[in-house]
Amino acid sequence: MNRATLDLWVGIFVAIGLGALLFLALKVGNLGATNVGETYLLQAKFDNIGGLKVRAAIKSSGVVVGRVSDIRFDPEAYVAVVAMRVDTRYKFPKDTFATINTSGLLGEQYIGFEVGGETEMLKEADFVKKTQSAVVLEKLISQFMFNKAAEEPGSKKK
Repeated sequence: MNRATLDLWVGIFVAIGLGALLFLALKVGNLGATNVGETYLLQAKFDNIGGLKVRAAIKSSGVVVGRVSDIRFDPEAYVAVVAMRVDTRYKFPKDTFATINTSGLLGEQYIGFEVGGETEMLKEADFVKKTQSAVVLEKLISQFMFNKAAEEPGSKKK
């Protein structure tokens, strides 16, 4: 093999390696196009979204059915309005419950859909009426600490 051919092959392998790194970076950052098909818009209002971010997954029974497309603050109701793009293959009843969950103890946050029993389905631009805000770990810890501090020393609960 002459020097020019060797340099060509090295260049090809470097280009393939860089392409693979770019692909992995997009997959890890949830920036890849995962919803290739048609989607429809759903919206939900939450009192506290915690660390939920745009492009966060929407899961039902552990299966990704969509992505968060926008998060905005409603200055009249003082709540966060989350816009979600759901794959048209998946239809959800009007009484679907949307919760903000965390993968593991300190993992990324996602929206979980718990399906109800209604026969009428959500349509384009509908609001998911039943929501549960994110559980903020810091709030739970502070409530626990304040409750412990409020107990009288020497009194025993039965």
